[in-house]
Amino acid sequence: MPFVVRDAEGNIAGVYNQPVEGGEELAADNAELLAFIQATAPATSGAEDEWVQADLALARVLEDLIDVLIEKNMINFTDFPEGAQKKLLSRRGMRKEMTYVASLFEGMQSDDSDGGGFL
Repeated sequence: MPFVVRDAEGNIAGVYNQPVEGGEELAADNAELLAFIQATAPATSGAEDEWVQADLALARVLEDLIDVLIEKNMINFTDFPEGAQKKLLSRRGMRKEMTYVASLFEGMQSDDSDGGGFL
């Protein structure tokens, strides 16, 4: 449980992972604590955002590569550790759901020239 110290107005002024003099214990999901952490968390730089986006894109490439290797019988799904199998199955399920939702929106597009279509 986190421990907080408050300022004279009663606002959270600091958060600690162990008891401190004058501090109070709060639940980790306390709304005031979460708001304080969000407000005081350091902002990421543009370069860090680029790295995160690049990592996400690479993860997608690796996921596709694994699928191709499995389809070509170059590797078996069961060759992966159980934890990796669970993650791959979870991602595969999420991708199928996203594809399904995207197909629903594609079906709603209209050819109307008067601009009265849904999308």
